[in-house]
Amino acid sequence: QVQLVESGGGLVQAGGSLRLSCAASGSIFSINVMGWYRQAPGKQRELVARITSGGWPNYADSVKGRFTISRDNAKKMVYLQMNSLKPEETAVYYCNYFATRLGNEYDYWGQGTQVTVSS
Repeated sequence: QVQLVESGGGLVQAGGSLRLSCAASGSIFSINVMGWYRQAPGKQRELVARITSGGWPNYADSVKGRFTISRDNAKKMVYLQMNSLKPEETAVYYCNYFATRLGNEYDYWGQGTQVTVSS
């Protein structure tokens, strides 16, 4: 089992910045991918950014150049720095942990943190 706890959401004006944090605990494999997804009301959950345990990031096209994902493996933390936020990025942001081992998949989600961007 892996537990994920997000923090750092809140209300920000358009053009502002927020930094989300995700604290992981439990049975974490050394090789994994952790990421941030978001879900706006009435929309499907979508990938924002993810990063491998080796530090390789991947971003949705819509956030490239504005968001930065990072992680601290020793602290079991993942971060998402969000700059130049837009009102349409208002959503619940979820932290995700994914790993495979011996043919099994391990896919866990946090409870989410609300990000509201006002215009």
